[in-house]
Amino acid sequence: MTINRPARPRALISLVPMIDVMLILLVFFMVTSTYLNLDMIPAVKPSEATAASPQTPASTLMVRLGADGVPVLRGTALDADSLQAALSAAIAEEPLTQVVILPSGAAQTQALITVMDSAALAGVTRLRVLRLEALP
Repeated sequence: MTINRPARPRALISLVPMIDVMLILLVFFMVTSTYLNLDMIPAVKPSEATAASPQTPASTLMVRLGADGVPVLRGTALDADSLQAALSAAIAEEPLTQVVILPSGAAQTQALITVMDSAALAGVTRLRVLRLEALP
C-alpha cells in the first residue's frame, strides 16, 4: 500500500505588507514634516536693493593656508601679526572687504583658527572658509 502525501505548495513572497508599511511611513512623514514659511523671507523691491547697495563692489582677499600652516596673502607668506596688519589696512581702505580663507586639506585646524583669529582682530566682518576638494 502506497500513501501519497499532497505536495506542499511553494512559499509565496508577497510584497503587499512591504507596500503597506511604506505607505504608512509616507503618510507619517508627510504629516509630521514642517514646511518653509515664505513669510519669513523678506521681499525687497529692486529699487530698494540698488539704493542700499554701494555702487562699487567690495573687494575680496584670498588667504591660502598651506599644509605647513603658513598663510599666504597675494603670494607672500605671512605670520599672524603681519597678516593681521595687512587685513587691518585692507579693512581701513574698504570696510566691506570680504576675506576668503582657502585651507589645504592637510592644514592643521589650529593654523586655520589662528588665521580666523587674526582676521577677527583686524576687524573683518565678512569672512568665509572654503575647502577645495581635488578630483581623483
